[in-house]
Amino acid sequence: MRSVSRRRFGQLALLAPFTLLMGREAQANLIESMLARAHVPRHTEEVWILVDDREAALSIYRGNLLLERFAPISLGRSGAGVMRTQGGNVTPKGEFRVNRFNWESDWHIFVGLDYPTPSHARMALESGLYTEQDYADYFAYYRHHGYPPQQTVLGGFIGIHGVGRGDPEVHASYHWTQGCVAVTDEQIERLSELIDIGTRVVIR
Repeated sequence: MRSVSRRRFGQLALLAPFTLLMGREAQANLIESMLARAHVPRHTEEVWILVDDREAALSIYRGNLLLERFAPISLGRSGAGVMRTQGGNVTPKGEFRVNRFNWESDWHIFVGLDYPTPSHARMALESGLYTEQDYADYFAYYRHHGYPPQQTVLGGFIGIHGVGRGDPEVHASYHWTQGCVAVTDEQIERLSELIDIGTRVVIR
């Protein structure tokens, strides 16, 4: 219980200024609406991942059947939120797809996600973070490369990874990443056995 309460305190303290600056409810509507139905499996055999910020847990399902649950996990040092900007250390909420694996990562294994999604880009446009040109450039890049740009104001390089060269004691007590979801090295190995490119990942 002690480590969970420290996580929540750190999240609330760090997220407060960010919420004041970016907290217009209209910005959250697109992602929040998506998250309201994202927990429903696409089909009975779908293997998918649910990352729950409030429970600091990662669950792997096949349809509605729970296969594995990892807790506690670590998120960004500033917690999770529907709006993320580069350097903000926030884990983005939303619905994503696994689009790459790095088996030689400093974090043991890195499972990359397709952040920022078109929904995040749209939200950035509506909130004023993206200009119309930024929005057009986002889709031009996506069409050309097959994955979203990673160095816009929304940041990038978001994924699920192990502790690797990090500190296991810090991982057990605090949210410590720059926006990724971190599990233990043993857990990321198990996760990698169960999922593949295209696996759906819900962060809420």
